[in-house]
Amino acid sequence: MAAMNNFSAPTLFESVVSAATPSTRLLQSLAVVVVGSLLLTASAKFEIPLTPVPFTFQTLVVLALGVVFGPTLGLATVLAYLAQGALGMPVFAGTPEKGIGLAYMMGPTGGYLLGFAVAAYVTGWLARAKWDRNIVTMAFAMVIGNLVIYAFGVTYLSTIIGYEKAITFGLKPFIVFDIVKIVAAAIIIPSVWKMLGGSKPSES
Repeated sequence: MAAMNNFSAPTLFESVVSAATPSTRLLQSLAVVVVGSLLLTASAKFEIPLTPVPFTFQTLVVLALGVVFGPTLGLATVLAYLAQGALGMPVFAGTPEKGIGLAYMMGPTGGYLLGFAVAAYVTGWLARAKWDRNIVTMAFAMVIGNLVIYAFGVTYLSTIIGYEKAITFGLKPFIVFDIVKIVAAAIIIPSVWKMLGGSKPSES
């Protein structure tokens, strides 16, 4: 029980809506899933067209959504986004020019998309342990989230173009960009907590 309590702190989203009734909170949760999926779509469209995997702001948005919403709601948001893409909506980077739907998701970026869902859950879980309350632990949470995305993305990409090329084209070009994203999130998220006056006690 004590170990579980270490991962039960309220997230930023829960801290803001903690006074809402259950029905209102459900509507708020549905609303943020929709808004979050729209943010993921927007972040996919701001891209630098590298090959075979483009640079976008999606990793920053994915990990931030996990931290702010928590593991369950963060995962639900990413799954909603992936479902939109699977249904043929042009929500991914390079769509519809590079294809849509499941065919696109089976392409070079497929592993990264799957990694988004896992990483959002992981960073949300770390937020429940209050890793988002200070710069150092927030940075570590972002690093762990990025490593999850890299693991899924590079592993899948290697089945298409080989391991060495997957490292060269699917990992190395993004490291500097991701460090900048990590630093930004590590500064912004704890600062928001400070503006809110710190953490609130977890509800039973």
